Order: sequence, then structure tokens, then C-alpha cells
Amino acid sequence: MSARILIAEDDEKQSRLIRIYLEREGNSVQVVADGRSALERVRSVRPDLVVLDVMLPFVDGLDVCRILRSEGSDVPILLLTARSTEEDMLLGLDLGADDYLTKPYSPRELTARVRALLRRSRATGAAARDVLLRVGAVELDTARFEVRVAGRPVALTSKEFSLLEVLAREPGRVFTRAQIIERVFGFDSDVLERTVDVHVRNLRLKLEPDPARPRHLETVYGRGYRLSEGE
Repeated sequence: MSARILIAEDDEKQSRLIRIYLEREGNSVQVVADGRSALERVRSVRPDLVVLDVMLPFVDGLDVCRILRSEGSDVPILLLTARSTEEDMLLGLDLGADDYLTKPYSPRELTARVRALLRRSRATGAAARDVLLRVGAVELDTARFEVRVAGRPVALTSKEFSLLEVLAREPGRVFTRAQIIERVFGFDSDVLERTVDVHVRNLRLKLEPDPARPRHLETVYGRGYRLSEGE
């Protein structure tokens, strides 16, 4: 399966070589040359994996790694470092990197490490998705694509189910419309925020005893929507 991969490397020759090898694997690859751009691109594009050089301008790779993890990002990170001491390697892993390579490295070994990280990430993601979620009276079986409210089965469309799942995985958290679009429709979607409101309205018609007075899918005015933890 192809993946969206971000390369953060200020050595143009190195980044070009990595890009060639990763694109041969069928991946979609973007390149940035400094840590500040790396942070912005991860936040906006949500890549499947980041190849991150330690020695970057503006914000170094270790700080990029630390900041991403502090923001809750679980994107797999392969750290590239010229520092070969055990302390430096352990520091990178402690800050949240998933793997590291010391320079000079073989491009073939790098692509093999990337494949392994992607396999591990996808296996973890699949296991996390196939669960039973209960929030108050609302129950989602993500493996069977089934929803029940107070034991009553409810038929949802694919997008309605995805939206409800996003909210149910973090009950009580308020999601903005932009965050819902990003998680439900994808990073490159041009869906309007009004579309989210329509899906929420349809969900309420199916979930709520009185859609005009929602008890499950609540509006937080000026912010967005949340799934209530109470009944």
C-alpha cells in the first residue's frame, strides 16, 4: 500500500536520494528543508510517516519530535542522525522517535525501515479501530459497523458512522468542524463546514429521542460538537 511520507532534510542531495527510493515503492513523498516547515506540514497534511533529520535549521529534529508528541501526534518518525553515541540515540527514542538510522546509511536499509514502520503502524491502527465503543447509551461496534442507542439498532451511512466514531473515541471532547472534516473526510478534502452540520442533523434524527433537544450529540456554541458521556 502506498503512503504519504514527509522528508525533513536540509541536504538537498540526501533528500533527493531518499525521495527517489521511497517513490519507487509507490509512496507519495513531500520534502521540506527545515524544522519549522516540518511542523507546519505534519499539522496540515497529516502524513503516514516522517523521515526526520536531526540537524535541521530553525527547529532541530529532536525538538520537532518532542513538539509533535506533546501535541498528541502519533505519526511514525524515522530519525536520521550523524550522532552515533548511544546517549544521542536513546535521547531521540525518549523524545518519541520510533526508529533511527545513523549517517551514512544505505538507502535500501532506509526503505526497509520505512516499510517496517508503516506495517507496524497500520497493524496497530487496524487493531485500535476494531473495538466496541460505549458512550452513555450509544454503542458502536466498529468491526461490525453497527450502532445501538439504548439497545436499539440504528442504521447509519458510512460518513455518519465515521463522524460518530470520531466523537465516540474521545467522549466529552469538543471537536471543531475543521477537525471533523480532517478526520472524517481526509486531509485533502474541500468539504464545506456546512456539510458537517448536515451530517450532525441527520445523526440527531437517528440517535436522539428529541432531535431538537439533543442529549447525546451536543453543540458547544462557538466551538463545535461533542458526544456526551452521560445518557
